Amino acid sequence: MKVTINDVAKKANVSKATVSRIINGNYERNTDETINRVLKVIEELDYRPNALARSLKLTKTNVIGIVLSNLQNPFWTKVLDGVEDTCQSLGYNLMIFNSKDKAELEKEHFRAFDIRQLDGMLVNPTLKNFDLYKKFVMKDYPFVAINRKISGLNVNTITSNNIKGAEMAINHLLAIGRRKIAIILYETEGISPRFERLEGYQKAMRDNGLEIDNSLIKIIPDRKGEARKAVQSMLAVAKRPDAIFSTNNLMTLEVLEAIKKMNLTIPEDIALIGYDETVWSEHLNPPLTTVKQPAYEMGGIAAKRLIELINIDKGEIPTPEIITLEPLLIVRESCGGIKKEES
Repeated sequence: MKVTINDVAKKANVSKATVSRIINGNYERNTDETINRVLKVIEELDYRPNALARSLKLTKTNVIGIVLSNLQNPFWTKVLDGVEDTCQSLGYNLMIFNSKDKAELEKEHFRAFDIRQLDGMLVNPTLKNFDLYKKFVMKDYPFVAINRKISGLNVNTITSNNIKGAEMAINHLLAIGRRKIAIILYETEGISPRFERLEGYQKAMRDNGLEIDNSLIKIIPDRKGEARKAVQSMLAVAKRPDAIFSTNNLMTLEVLEAIKKMNLTIPEDIALIGYDETVWSEHLNPPLTTVKQPAYEMGGIAAKRLIELINIDKGEIPTPEIITLEPLLIVRESCGGIKKEES
């Protein structure tokens, strides 16, 4: 017997209107508990809306989805530009979801993709739903990870060379005479860009004959204000660092705030390098030296790869691969170096 919206509403103990709103992505008038309950019932009953069924006569919707971890981060704005431009040029529409790096919210978005029968999915994974990723990959659902690698799962991934990016930053600081170089990063939690940047930092220090000083490695919770507190504490001691490598662009704003509160001057008192080029980097005083990731290219390549997977015959699906793009060091005045670009 065909499952209807009435069946879903009855089992979830909500109205048909509530089910309809949630199917269409209108979550604002419902609690998280209600949304989760309805989506789980839809999944359990394998419900497919009639309008959607009619649109699937050709088994394609020409719509792909993307789940990002933090839409407030300027890096993802550039990635989205690349994705959207590629989708538009290839005749696809895009649905954008923000997981806010929360596992449950990411699950909701995956269920929504499944319900709406989108052609494929781009995702910057929280890395907290391994079984869910595996489920989609095992049923050959077109799936491409962006930025973060999913350890233990063979999936197409577009990322950046984070080890090299960190090495470039540290080597630049060492070349201009800085030796007590601190690194600040969020708790790694299996997130590849984070632990790879730490690896690059450690490698560059060792390659230059320097011992790793663990007191200069500050791993902090991914919460607002934590970077500012960590930097203020680090700069309050007599033997403070003479340089800071900030591994996230939003983190860098807090680092700048902390340096200002300690009445220190960049680069005279302390040098600073940030990760990710932003529109405001060159307008700071002094202009900020950054490691630039090819964000636009990352988005474009990921979308192109996904659409290729959507249009390929099931029997001809290629072995998944990890495509690693190269970063660029943009040297400005925040370290005391001259302005140039190093590749």
